[in-house]
Amino acid sequence: MIRQSLHEGWLLRAVAGGQAPPQVAGRSVPASVPGCVHTDLLAAGLIPDPYLDDNETALAWIGRTDWVYETTFDAPTGDADRVDLVCAGLDTVATLAVNGVEVGRAENMHRGYRFAVADALRPGANTLTVRFDSPYRYAEAHRDRLGDRPNAYPEPFHFIRKTACNFGWDWGPTLVTAGIWQEIGLHAWSTARLATVRPLVTVADGVGRVEVVVEIERPAAGPATAEGTATAGQAADGPVTVRATVAGPGAGAEVVAEAEAVVAAGERTAALTVEVRDPALWWPRGYGDQPLHPLDVTLHAADGRKLDAWSRRIGFRTVRLDTAPDAHGSAFTLVVNDVPVFVRGANWIPDDAFPDRVTRARLAHRFDQAVGANINLLRVWGGGRYESEDFYELADSLGLLVQQDFLFACAAYPEEEPFRSEVEAEAREQVTRLAAHPSLVLWTGNNENIWAWHDWGWQERLAGRTWGRGYYLELLPAIVAELDPTRPYWPGSPWSGSEDVHPNDPARGSMHIWDVWNTDDYTRYREYVPRFVAEFGYQAPPAYATLRRAISDDPLAPDSPGMAHHQKAIDGDAKLRRGLDAHLPPPADFAEWHYFTQLNQARAIQLGVEHFRSHRPVCMGAIVWQLNDCWPVTSWAAVDGDGRRKPLWYALRRAYADRLLTVQPRDGGLALVAVNETGQPWRAPATVTRVTADGEPRAKSAYDLDVPAYGKVELALPADLARPEEPRRELLVAEAGDARRAFWFFAEDRDADWPAAEYDATVEEVDGGQRVRVTARTFLRDLTLFPDRLDPAAEVDEALVTLLPGESATFTVRAARPLPAAALTARPVLRTVN
Repeated sequence: MIRQSLHEGWLLRAVAGGQAPPQVAGRSVPASVPGCVHTDLLAAGLIPDPYLDDNETALAWIGRTDWVYETTFDAPTGDADRVDLVCAGLDTVATLAVNGVEVGRAENMHRGYRFAVADALRPGANTLTVRFDSPYRYAEAHRDRLGDRPNAYPEPFHFIRKTACNFGWDWGPTLVTAGIWQEIGLHAWSTARLATVRPLVTVADGVGRVEVVVEIERPAAGPATAEGTATAGQAADGPVTVRATVAGPGAGAEVVAEAEAVVAAGERTAALTVEVRDPALWWPRGYGDQPLHPLDVTLHAADGRKLDAWSRRIGFRTVRLDTAPDAHGSAFTLVVNDVPVFVRGANWIPDDAFPDRVTRARLAHRFDQAVGANINLLRVWGGGRYESEDFYELADSLGLLVQQDFLFACAAYPEEEPFRSEVEAEAREQVTRLAAHPSLVLWTGNNENIWAWHDWGWQERLAGRTWGRGYYLELLPAIVAELDPTRPYWPGSPWSGSEDVHPNDPARGSMHIWDVWNTDDYTRYREYVPRFVAEFGYQAPPAYATLRRAISDDPLAPDSPGMAHHQKAIDGDAKLRRGLDAHLPPPADFAEWHYFTQLNQARAIQLGVEHFRSHRPVCMGAIVWQLNDCWPVTSWAAVDGDGRRKPLWYALRRAYADRLLTVQPRDGGLALVAVNETGQPWRAPATVTRVTADGEPRAKSAYDLDVPAYGKVELALPADLARPEEPRRELLVAEAGDARRAFWFFAEDRDADWPAAEYDATVEEVDGGQRVRVTARTFLRDLTLFPDRLDPAAEVDEALVTLLPGESATFTVRAARPLPAAALTARPVLRTVN
């Protein structure tokens, strides 16, 4: 067996007669594989950076141009019954030729392809050509053939199996890519190969079971059209043996269980069961450890030769979705190892518009940011892509749960051919590929499409045409039930469990809350008690250093041309202004507007999360929109397109803490709510004090908290706490053990009578940075440092700190060089609301 990578020596050129400008037409440039046209042209200096200013607009021709990738390679030597060209990912409409002989075609970015090429090869040097036709031309042709269907944006992304957000979104650029976006190479093999390996892991009665379902391919089968799909009529070339072993967790651990099966001549499937007694269970982060066991599967010829091998790391755990009816409607609770898990989640979009830039190291950094914000689940959103093995392996190792959407979002998708067959092929491949990962706990059929059919005026516009229902309620659940019955499937996000119930019913299933951003103030979150909220969010601009790198406007202003181009949401700036007007005083300048909008985003989401968590166990999950960005943009993200943490990130860390103390309105009064998302009881003395902005206590109550593991305690506050004497200058301060302080403010900042900020600040150098200590002489609300204004690489460990007079806070700033102390401790780097 020979596996030969074909990642070197590629050239890229535009096909003559297209829309390429003169500096590109007729030229060949070096190409990176994996990669895409945009990054290759950028590396060659032929296009400007599409992320800067409004360059994106001038590059629209790339998606309407045909492209050719070409390389030369030496044919593999040695005896082989079959030589295949294996393509893990082609974006998207591709024709492949070896030495001028067409060997295959592809039209789906979300699946792999395997083409038999032995007859086209010649000894020595060979030429491989991959032509990519314009995604627009392909999609528009199918749209014209089948009839248009509604979607959220004026682009034909639903008529091609390609990353939908390539065509633009309300946070993303319109950069319609093409290229060999995943690995490509030759596979020369004989006798048989492992076409697919699908481990189904279950745990019952102290025994971990791994049912290893294997499909093999034999050379006489003829070319398979996609990875893992063999044609009928396999030749009876003799028996082969499949062996599976499971080792203990940890590097170098010994094999603890094994099994083997003989696949008779003419057969192509086998199922082996490997049992492990008393396995250490894999847990979500915060609930336990994540032991991972190497699973190795090998294929052997009758004479004992090893023909093929496959390996992954698996985890022993159970997962189910509790949707039982109850007094509040019907539940939506993920249960892992029989423990209900409150989901503290974030939605995940592609981390870059150009996937070859998303390295394992970059994912690891982004996952560290997720874990640092106390997130325990990432939802891979349906307008993006099935992520890399690196993504799921990192999630496995960190205990980050993954909810995986099938790739349908915000559009009516045709169910006619070729789409139905393509959807089935991609779903079978991806369910099989991801079956080994314990982090994957839920498949979801689509994003917002069933909701849209109900509420977005689709039914009249569709006039009976297909829109995707057959995918979400028939095809996809059947594929999951057949290939991976160990995981739950849910038809949509949102979805209420029945076609007879509105899909976004708060009392049933999962829901999305978008009226807050689109039409209402963020305090409206408190009007919902959802069973599980899978999307809710609030916008803010990225970090100042990110804006300055991406936008050349001078001066920057909320409505300056570059800022306007990097705001993709409909009426986004007006919605930001509406939010500011409701809560904060008018900003004096751009620096204050920037701080206030970021602060408002953080406050909105912290309010929502704490409200949802305070209603545990009726509500058992909150997935904020969104963790990350794919470019520099004003958006709902907690981490911006340059990887910088916005104030929202610090608010999430606080709101998603294992132990949450919060003050909530209840029945016309106020309540102290303590939520314990740990396996140990939380016992601590607690106090709630009503104080003035001058620090004068007006009323105080003491409590002994005793919060059970994975539980909640709610204590009504007496009237002398809940009713201020001077609402414009009073607040509540709640404290309990090692939990962060909780505050309740009786007036909005725009109406409050806060004193002008006075403080003392010191700066001292420490290893790798500086320690900034701020001591309040007056009340300081939401004190925040923005060191990236001084050094784009600088970071700070804390934000959004509120101090009473006489109290101090310490911030540690990490930077490559010391930053000037005077600038660190003054406006606009050091900010407070007052």
